[in-house]
Amino acid sequence: MPLALLALAIGAFGIGTTEFVIMGLLPEVAGDYGVSIPTAGFLVTGYALGVVLGAPLMTILGTRIPRKRMLMLLMGLFVVGNVISALAPAFGVMLAGRVVASLAHGAFFGIGSVVAAGLVAPEKKAGAIAMMFTGLTVANVVGVPLGTLVGQTLGWRVTFLIVAGLGVLGLLGIAKLVPELPRPEGVRIRHELAAFRNVQVLLAMAMTVLGFGGVFAAITYITPMMTHVAGFAGASVTWLLVLFGLGMVAGNLIGGKFADRALMPMLYVSLGALAVVLAVFTVTAHNRFGAAVTIVLIGALGFATVPPLQKRVLDQAAGAPTLASAVNIGAFNLGNALAAWLGGLVLAAGLGWTAPNWVGAALAASALVLAVASGALERRTAARAGVGRIVAAATPETAVPAHH
Repeated sequence: MPLALLALAIGAFGIGTTEFVIMGLLPEVAGDYGVSIPTAGFLVTGYALGVVLGAPLMTILGTRIPRKRMLMLLMGLFVVGNVISALAPAFGVMLAGRVVASLAHGAFFGIGSVVAAGLVAPEKKAGAIAMMFTGLTVANVVGVPLGTLVGQTLGWRVTFLIVAGLGVLGLLGIAKLVPELPRPEGVRIRHELAAFRNVQVLLAMAMTVLGFGGVFAAITYITPMMTHVAGFAGASVTWLLVLFGLGMVAGNLIGGKFADRALMPMLYVSLGALAVVLAVFTVTAHNRFGAAVTIVLIGALGFATVPPLQKRVLDQAAGAPTLASAVNIGAFNLGNALAAWLGGLVLAAGLGWTAPNWVGAALAASALVLAVASGALERRTAARAGVGRIVAAATPETAVPAHH
């Protein structure tokens, strides 16, 4: 794997840290600004919605800019957003900083996926995408716990300044290691938008929303679930999230490896197993050891779907992959927001702390149904094309009359 992937992974590490570390620092931020925890929660929602909106917007703006330069500009935007958050004198300003940083997120991973896939041989594309996403998964193992610890001891503003520093490191790495890539010739917005007329692209994005949404239905409410049901102390939740992150790292690498060999079977297995594990979590959540093991599995199975789904979108939108790739990153965050909202609904309805797990299982199962439908449609299209070729080959050429 080329060194350029390391630079992309460093950028991904910074982005992953800033996205998730806020969840562990909400009480500190809320206390500093004198707002409630639910109000502080807008820092999570605002970021997710910024990713959804920023992914297509920044990618469209970047269609006329060489990809390397665009990646550097996105890292610069990310740094500015985190500096604003760190220095914000009021809650509204911090929320604005979060949104500025989030605008870089989707386009960075979308364009980065295209760049990563273009740096390696065709049979290693999913592995290259997975290598970049390793930065995001490692952020949950190292960046988020350390960022939370720094924020709780030295102040949350220090955490965001460190994250901004990671962004600078990522920017310098891209400048140094990513090769100059010519701007794709003939790329037009109309051309990029045409990819969304492909049913397979839309199915892959719907799988992204539902599949990864299943993970976040459970993980968003992991703290009350583990303290009220499993009996963990509040401080233990950080280590449970580290286990979740370790699962994500393993699942991401496994998903990348097998997606290059058998993409659709990999999706069937990971989505099916994820639905089962989320359903089982309603039982294992009552036991500390069982809960810990299940959290690792949720992280692994959830992220095992990421490289194959991202590669699926790239393959199906082969003529104009950049916008579709970025929008698919937005789809992950749309799934996060949707799942968190649905999980909150079942909790508000008084169905118990483990009820979000059933929501997650239903979402993952729905993604599996779409995956099976996508595979069936692909086989039918291939069979029809094969029959067409046979008929064309069997049809005798029109006889040309002889001239005397």
